[in-house]
This record gives sequence, C-alpha cells and structure tokens, in this order.
Amino acid sequence: MAVAVETRVTLDTTRVFTSIVNAWKGGKRRWLGEGGTSSSKTYSVLQFLIILARDAVSPILISVVSESLPHLRRGAIRDFFNILQESPDNNPYYSKTEFTYRGPGWKGVIEFFGADDSAKVRGPRRDILFINEGNNIPWETVRGLDIRTSKFTLVDWNPVSEFWVHENWLQDDVNAYSHSTYLDARPVLPAEVVANIESNKDKDPNWWNVYGLGKLGKTEGMVHPRFDQVDELPIGVCFYGMDFGFSSDPTVLVKNVIAGDNLYSKQMFYERRPMTNDDIAREMELLRVVPGDPIYCDPSEPKSAEEIRRKGWNISESEKGAGSKLFGIKKVNSFNQFWTKDSLDCIKDQRNYRWIRKREIHTGTEYWSEDTTHQWSHGVDARRYGVAAYQVGVLTAMPVWKY
Repeated sequence: MAVAVETRVTLDTTRVFTSIVNAWKGGKRRWLGEGGTSSSKTYSVLQFLIILARDAVSPILISVVSESLPHLRRGAIRDFFNILQESPDNNPYYSKTEFTYRGPGWKGVIEFFGADDSAKVRGPRRDILFINEGNNIPWETVRGLDIRTSKFTLVDWNPVSEFWVHENWLQDDVNAYSHSTYLDARPVLPAEVVANIESNKDKDPNWWNVYGLGKLGKTEGMVHPRFDQVDELPIGVCFYGMDFGFSSDPTVLVKNVIAGDNLYSKQMFYERRPMTNDDIAREMELLRVVPGDPIYCDPSEPKSAEEIRRKGWNISESEKGAGSKLFGIKKVNSFNQFWTKDSLDCIKDQRNYRWIRKREIHTGTEYWSEDTTHQWSHGVDARRYGVAAYQVGVLTAMPVWKY
C-alpha cells in the first residue's frame, strides 16, 4: 500500500499501518502493537503520526516518548526523518534544542522526549502519545503520560516478557491490539535483513520466539538480570574492556568506573564494520582514551593485543583458562550495575544475554548450560574482560616504548 504524504514523498506501508488507521477511525482509546524485530511497528506509527500532524485542521500536539533521548535519536527520530526524506541538521522545521517538528503549513507539532525527563513527563497535556518500546518504561511513568493524553495513545514493544500492558490494557475492549512479525514487512525489507533474521532460528530459540515470531518470551536465564541507567560516568579511576571482532562480530570498547559496590560502564564504540588494529588505535585516539589507562581485552587474540600495545596503549589480556568466563560473570554480578544512557548497543546486549537451555540426550531432561547467547555477548563480554582483570587500587604499568 502506498500513501502520498507530499508530492515528493510516497510511503510504502504495511498491514501494521492499516491496523493503526482502523483503530483511530474506529474510536479506540489506544493502539497496542506487539511484534518481532523489523515488523514495521515503530515505522508504521511514525508514518501515521506524520500524516495526522500534516492533515490536522486544528492545532494538535503529538508526543513521541521512549526510555531516553539517546534511544530516541538512534531509533524513532532517525526513522522519522528517513520517512520524511529529510535531515534533522539545518532543518527549518525542526528544533534541535526543543526536539520538536512542525512541517510547512502543518497544524500539528510532533515533540520527542525521554521518559527519564521528569519535567516533560509531568508537563502539559497532549492530544496524541506514542510510547516507543513500552516494555522499557515503568508503568507509573506511562500512566502519568497517558492520563495527560486526551485523544489517542499508541504503544509498541517486542514481547520479551510480560509487563504492565498485559496487566492493565491488553484485555480492555477500548484498546486495539496488533501482532506482527518481519513477514508483515517482508515486501519492503531488504533480502539481507530477512536472511539475517532467519539465520537466528536455530541459534537462539528464545530470540527467535521473541524477535522472529513475535511471541511472548521468558525472563528466565538472564546472565546479568539487573541494571540501571545513568546520564554519565562518575568521577573516578577508569579502566577499559575490549572485545575484538572483525567480520560478523562487532569490536567493542567499554569504559568502566567502580565506586564501592557499584559498577558504572559506558559504551565507547561498538563498531560493526571490520576494524584492523590500526583502526582500533585510531578510534581510541579520536575518543581521547588516555594511553596510560588500563585496557583489558579478549584473551583469545594475543597478537592483536601485542600490536595495539606496540602503538603505545596500556593493553593486556584479561583472565583466561578454564572457568575464567564464569569467574568474570560472577565478578560482574557482585556489583550493582549501571550503563550510561547512550550505551544503546550494550544495554540491548545485557537485556538479551542469556544462558542457553539444553536437553540431556539420554533422559530428555532440560537444564541450564554454561553456554551463553553469542549474538548478545559483545558489549557484556567487553565489560567482563575489564572487570575480571581489574583490581581496585592497582594500576598496571604503562609500556615505556613505542614503535
């Protein structure tokens, strides 16, 4: 289905978009969109909101909210401007200070803000509310936002586990429910995206169940069950962890600070492009990583560590050998864990990093193995390498030579 927004923009829509329009025209109070990855949930909602704001005959305010502003910038705001075929930079219709957009001649205004912004959450009423990835936002925050919404609320989520929508809204007839998977968006998805999704069918059953089939997952088996988010790292002695990647896996650098029983971590880079050791060293220079700060890396690549060390970085291999992985996991879990809000890839890794459930061949009994989901391991592995090797109050020596 194609919808013309302006003469220069035509929207390719999916069944999800149609379900939103039907809910709106049918007078529903809310639209609840559950589904797997790449099923067009968020994209379809934004398409609907753009048309609503453009065609409004009287002023309306539309709020787009997710767990944090960095999350919005990386997700909904990027999709929003992709739909409009515009850039947020030097855009006369978009305020980068207020995060509001009003198109030429539009009666509607679309604002973006994070659910962690208490002033915005408790601020003025709005006409339309979109809660993006609602399972990551507390119920009390959502309830306050919804109460201040006069016409229509939309929520989308991946069904990682049950949350407040199942308890409070899903069974109410005033709300419309939509379930979707990547198959609903297949006509508009690149073939490589579809292939990548389907390649995980046998690798991680829980991931496939949630993100492939859009079915309700389980919270059991989480390797690192609890963490909170902070705006920035506290002042303190810092150290780094690095997970090497190259072709199919990302290369990740995580900065850490330990304060008492608290472990604070920040994603410095999470690069999916192939990175040589020269690339890694250059990226650390650009990020102004202090050469003397200790960096603990993946112990399976001593050659890479040596090459980077010869460029002047204080890098050494993390704990290795039998039991080292479990030791590192236990050490990380001995702390209260925090990620900075802009550590988006690492946060996603932690939310999905699980022990793999296996079945005993002879008895058929299921058990939790010591294997973990590789796909979501990179950010948490980088952090683990640092934490496993770092000793509070002990600094590793800086190399005195540089090639």
